Amino acid sequence: MKQNKYDDSKFFSAYKQMPRSIKGLEGAGEWHVFRSLIPELRNKNMLDLGCGFGWHCRFAREQQAGSVVGVDISEKMIQQAREQTDDPSISYLQMPIEDIEFSNSQFDVVISSLAFHYIESFEGICKKVHECLKPGGTFVFSVEHPIFTSRNEQDWYLDNKGDRLHWPVDNYQSEGVRDTSFLTGNVIKYHRTISTYINDLLRAGFALKAVKEPMPSEEMLKNNSLMKDEKRRPMFLIISVEKESASN
Repeated sequence: MKQNKYDDSKFFSAYKQMPRSIKGLEGAGEWHVFRSLIPELRNKNMLDLGCGFGWHCRFAREQQAGSVVGVDISEKMIQQAREQTDDPSISYLQMPIEDIEFSNSQFDVVISSLAFHYIESFEGICKKVHECLKPGGTFVFSVEHPIFTSRNEQDWYLDNKGDRLHWPVDNYQSEGVRDTSFLTGNVIKYHRTISTYINDLLRAGFALKAVKEPMPSEEMLKNNSLMKDEKRRPMFLIISVEKESASN
């Protein structure tokens, strides 16, 4: 059973109140790094896996992408994305990421933002993305950092005054299900090591281009005092790879 927490009305309502849901890409602390890894999009065909409200899809068209496809399992997410989009060159498909079936070499660029840690088989996704990317195409994605996902309790260790002492890491090498608390209730996530992310990509035939562990931008750190602790441990992992061309 593929997880679809976002169609729970209470959970979805809470998610809509998050800064990244209200402000869009500029409200996402990792966006300035993610954006720097997205290649030139002019006249390119792009696929967004876990497109949510469609922020990245609309950004791609602002960069003059030729066509964009957004995929998300959530009916509520897709409905919101369609309501916010007035562009015939963007199409949204409601389906689990695991079920995608596109033509070989259909896309120039594939992206995904904070979706793959909800999916059991990252290896399977790598194979499907490799097939639907054109030779020389780029795959860029972000996930919650394995330091963040290693424990069920994804939170700081506090002293008796409630001050944050440190971010605990445990069971890092034990990959698999994590039953976490996020927004209104329990959410299943899948913990993987950094090496598993990279090796699954390499086995699928990708060439590694960049690995980033971003901090919030200086502007965000300056304007939001709660962000200062994000410098103490990485919350996100961003990886960029390329499907090598036949001549390589």
